[in-house]
Amino acid sequence: MSNKHGGSRINSGRKKGSNIYQESTKPIRIPISMVNKVKNYALHKGFQIPLYSNKIQAGFPSPADDHIEDHIDFNELLVQHPASTFAVRVTGESMIDAGIFPGDILIVDKSIEPKHGRVVVAVVDGELTVKRLHKKNGNIILIAENKRFDPIIIKRENELIIWGVVTNVIHQV
Repeated sequence: MSNKHGGSRINSGRKKGSNIYQESTKPIRIPISMVNKVKNYALHKGFQIPLYSNKIQAGFPSPADDHIEDHIDFNELLVQHPASTFAVRVTGESMIDAGIFPGDILIVDKSIEPKHGRVVVAVVDGELTVKRLHKKNGNIILIAENKRFDPIIIKRENELIIWGVVTNVIHQV
């Protein structure tokens, strides 16, 4: 029986799995202004940049080749647990000896246990700070990595909320 009024017809349309991804697709609605960004993201399997196989000398220069080893996606490189990760920009100089400078962006993971020695983002009595966590004999101290700053000794009357553990620092040179 032929179908003269449209609708499903045998062997019509695209074959399943015939697209560049070799899998079924699903229509979605996105804002028109985002179409090119979404297409670019899908075509490149994320926001990846080339990772060259040669190493860069920090001392005496050596000739470099231009062989691409792989591509890296900064989400994969910097984010272990996407649902529990956020970024925050740094102000102040209390952590400069840990390589954390004003204007840097911290990648913070809320799912990582805030253990002794880790750099954490914390709220102390309503004030947001980034410090190295020290736990000793049941006491908690937040240590600055700059000798000009005093440690923050957490007392019973203090409210302490640890937002997460710093996993990466992004800064410009």
